[in-house]
Amino acid sequence: MPPAPDRQRPFFVVLNRRSGSGDAGATERTIRRTLDAVGHPYRLFCAKRPRQLGEMAKQAVAAARAQEGAVVVAGGDGTINAVVQAVLPAGLPLGVLPQGTFNFFGRCHGLPEGDAGAGMRGLLDAQETPVQVGMVNDRVFLVNASLGLYPELLERREQDKRRFGRHRLVALLSGLRALLGDYPDLRLSLCEDGQRQVRRSTTLVVGDNRLQLESIGIPEAAALGHGALVGIVLPPLARWRMILTAVRGLFGHLGDVEKVDSFAFTELEVALPRRRQLKLAIDGEIVRLPLPLRFRVAPQPLRLLVPRERQP
Repeated sequence: MPPAPDRQRPFFVVLNRRSGSGDAGATERTIRRTLDAVGHPYRLFCAKRPRQLGEMAKQAVAAARAQEGAVVVAGGDGTINAVVQAVLPAGLPLGVLPQGTFNFFGRCHGLPEGDAGAGMRGLLDAQETPVQVGMVNDRVFLVNASLGLYPELLERREQDKRRFGRHRLVALLSGLRALLGDYPDLRLSLCEDGQRQVRRSTTLVVGDNRLQLESIGIPEAAALGHGALVGIVLPPLARWRMILTAVRGLFGHLGDVEKVDSFAFTELEVALPRRRQLKLAIDGEIVRLPLPLRFRVAPQPLRLLVPRERQP
């Protein structure tokens, strides 16, 4: 049965009240006011704590399936990830209201950033766009999944955000401060499209967001969306070279650094000797997954609802 037209298809909205630096209560009121004004059917699922997101997403998916509706998520990249984890296997359309700090996913697809009213109005006259989704084991990722130094940076960043506020400048200064600490030295066994090699690394990042990879100067960004992901391996470096590499990445020249290895792939397996599980950062959230890690593109695309008039 074909989906109902957008103006008749009910919305089941999952709202993370802890996302971003704005007023989540104001976001909720804006969503209600916007949909009530046009008489569009909807139901809100509000998560007061991040650990409630998974259950809220499952409830929204079940309701959307029963009523031939669409799921809508309001939050940052981590919140969007949690909802996509439930939406993708259900094959439902998804609308996104970006409310986070960096909003790489929303910005990559031209979605209104931080303006819930404009976002909801756009979804009332949206069109479906298939979007590639990355997988690591059974977890989805939309922006990146990483191990090594990057998860340590994210943990430090979240601590500083809770102390100083959720702002991009706080995230930047926190990351640079973390570079002055100790670095992990990982001996990774990588099997890239059937070819195995052992690499020493402080960080492995697997990206699935063209905007983020282009912003740091990774030439393989163009391969995304065509059945491939992009891996970035950063080897052990002296502290001054690590800081210089980070600064070059901020100015969009990470791909020009001699020792940084970036490559496009369709499947990648990662193992570490004498390790059974590993800490990862997935779309900005810290998780632990069993080894080996298997990176690939999800077999089905995400049915993203995109406003007909996209943001630049």
